[in-house]
Amino acid sequence: MKQAIVARTDIGMGQGKLAAQVAHAALSAYEDADQRTRRAWKGSGQKKVVLKGSGEDELFALADKAEREGIPNAIVRDAGHTQLEPGTVTALAVGPADEEVVDRITGELSLF
Repeated sequence: MKQAIVARTDIGMGQGKLAAQVAHAALSAYEDADQRTRRAWKGSGQKKVVLKGSGEDELFALADKAEREGIPNAIVRDAGHTQLEPGTVTALAVGPADEEVVDRITGELSLF
């Protein structure tokens, strides 16, 4: 099992902001998963990868694919208290789910 977090590279987030947005996405998608999936993912080591996303349109397209596959996912929008405008889409988490299913959606992306 695995979770992929796709973070935007086009908005100039600092390292701390990036880390926070990735954490928000990971937790939100985990909460979207059913109890059986949560247990299985936790029991298998909670594998995660962080990937590069080119922009908001790409994140929404990937989220649509995840929805069609029935995979837990979460889009993160920033509150706008620091570096970004309120509502800026920053990251997407796909999974936790079976690794091959997550890879069908995010497998073409580069590691962050």
